[in-house]
Amino acid sequence: MLELKINVIGMECAGCENRLKNALYNLKEIEKVEASYKTGEVIIKTKSPLDDALKNKIITSIENLDFKVVM
Repeated sequence: MLELKINVIGMECAGCENRLKNALYNLKEIEKVEASYKTGEVIIKTKSPLDDALKNKIITSIENLDFKVVM
């Protein structure tokens, strides 16, 4: 299991956290997601190696929810 920590701008409540988690859990490579709107931090643990293609897939999933990813 590999871990990716990213900052997300636009999460304002627990509902935002849940929307983000649900979107990421729809990706088969995702093992676990921890999100905090208070800190803007998302920690993603994957089942698969964390290559550029998977990172881009994760970022796209987050940005499709109208959040902004800051790396």
